Amino acid sequence: MNVHDSERMHGLLLAAGLQPVGSAREADVVVVNTCSVREKAEQKLDSELGKLRRLKKQRAGRPVLVLAGCVAQQRGAAALRRMPFIDVVLGPDHLGELPALALAADGGAPAEVRTTFDLDRPAFLALTSEQAAPSAFVSISKGCDERCSFCIVPSTRGPERHRPSAEIIAEVRALVQLGAFEVVLLGQTVNGYRDPSGVLPSEPNDGTGFAMLLRGIAEQVPELRRLRYTSPHPRWYGPAVADAHRDLEVLCHHVHMPVQSGSDRVLKRMIRRYDSAEFLEIARGLRSARSDLTISTDIIVGFPGETDEDFEQTLSIMREARFFGVYAFKYSPRPGTPALRFGDDVPEEVKSERLARVFELSEALQAEHLTSLVGTNQLVLVQEQGPRGDGRLCGHTIRNEIVHLEDSKELGLRAGIVPVRITRAWKHSLEAALLGAPAATRAGGGPVRLPVVTGSDG
Repeated sequence: MNVHDSERMHGLLLAAGLQPVGSAREADVVVVNTCSVREKAEQKLDSELGKLRRLKKQRAGRPVLVLAGCVAQQRGAAALRRMPFIDVVLGPDHLGELPALALAADGGAPAEVRTTFDLDRPAFLALTSEQAAPSAFVSISKGCDERCSFCIVPSTRGPERHRPSAEIIAEVRALVQLGAFEVVLLGQTVNGYRDPSGVLPSEPNDGTGFAMLLRGIAEQVPELRRLRYTSPHPRWYGPAVADAHRDLEVLCHHVHMPVQSGSDRVLKRMIRRYDSAEFLEIARGLRSARSDLTISTDIIVGFPGETDEDFEQTLSIMREARFFGVYAFKYSPRPGTPALRFGDDVPEEVKSERLARVFELSEALQAEHLTSLVGTNQLVLVQEQGPRGDGRLCGHTIRNEIVHLEDSKELGLRAGIVPVRITRAWKHSLEAALLGAPAATRAGGGPVRLPVVTGSDG
């Protein structure tokens, strides 16, 4: 969600006439978009703000410094008292005011704090771009009504507010017209969607409203090639969502579904409101709908009171669910969360050892899955330059495996969905050869612009 917020703020600043520059030293305005989910992110933020303070001293008050996002919401006016060199403090519900406030600060206006929630008339950041990324985000809700004991999100993002279905579908259509092949629906508990306009019935809240939204997008935007969503909450998965995965070819064969722990005792202390058996039943239901569906997850190690037995149960659910990818973190206390009353009683060295074991198992499961794909043909959404900086392109499959394309730096390949053959499995990704291009060209002939595949990639 922070990536989406950053992209939209970038678009707002461009629309206001500002242009990106290469470094903070050249900038008139610097926006620091923040996350407060974990303590480590806040520590990195404070370090970066210290550097920007020194830069402002050197440049006689430039650049204008905007603290945006969840830490801005969390700290509010206290951010200015602690760091008076900040010019604007902007919570997630006020990001649309960024250009006006930044330009006012640049003209000498006093520091501003905007951290209220837009409860009465919720607004979502407007689409300002004239060209969409191959994979684009669309927010369908914001805030969270869950009260997981470790999580600061309800206090930094506010209560759940949902966006009218017609507005969501219109934005998806606009993004496709601007060049998007894939759309990712965003929400803190995305599958708990309820249509405030009443167009889509969604009571009781068992995922039915969300499933109907998925079907509405598929029916009304038939040009869309792929549809994803993140992050769902396990307790809002009902049969209607699994049925959507079975029926909708546009819906990707991948779900990121946070489990957090495999121990029922820890899950109860986390206030997750499901147990390990229920989670596994949901996973089985999704895979019954789509046999090749992959599931990734989030895991917290070292939650207060987590015993060795609790942790072994987490490893057990990883094996049984066969997670394709795991985002694992050490527990860190967050201000105002219920878990603070438990104390932070798992030693740091134990957290580190458990985290290492989670990653070890996760990599083994991922390696097994990726190796099984070598020699198969896949369809890859080509998105961007690869991380190696060698000019090669990369993208992902309908199951979300990352794929690096061999020899693509010579091909002049445009963004799109292309057929490939998987040639090698790496630690966290795949390598593939493009299908349909002449062998001589792949060996170093002239540039080729491959056609985008138009058939089904289900």
